[in-house]
Amino acid sequence: MATVFTKIINRELPGRFVYEDDDVVAFLTIQPMTQGHTLVVPREEIDNWQDIEPPKFARVMEVAQLIGKAVCKAFDTERSGVIIAGLEVPHLHVHVFPARDLADFGFANVDQNPSAESLDEAQTKIKAALAELT
Repeated sequence: MATVFTKIINRELPGRFVYEDDDVVAFLTIQPMTQGHTLVVPREEIDNWQDIEPPKFARVMEVAQLIGKAVCKAFDTERSGVIIAGLEVPHLHVHVFPARDLADFGFANVDQNPSAESLDEAQTKIKAALAELT
């Protein structure tokens, strides 16, 4: 059965995409720790990050690094956080988000109900930052 991320990737469910290539996508999470919190996801359904082939994992992390630079630029932070939790959805995903301090690294502090405007603004800012970086 397809994961929720596969359904987003296949456009069966809505998603606010900021990046796509043949192997990896990046879209905003609907429960951000900070505005701009993005998930970097391989198109292929792989549950555990230890099970992905090293070259594919390198590509996921290469995109995560690019997204990290973009969220820093878009939200004027010196750092971005990166987390591989792997517990919420059985499809590898890397959380990348603007980080100002360690408090930004808390899943307990996610915005359970971000406004559509906030998510749209984040998508626009990240896409603009990516356009400047690439």
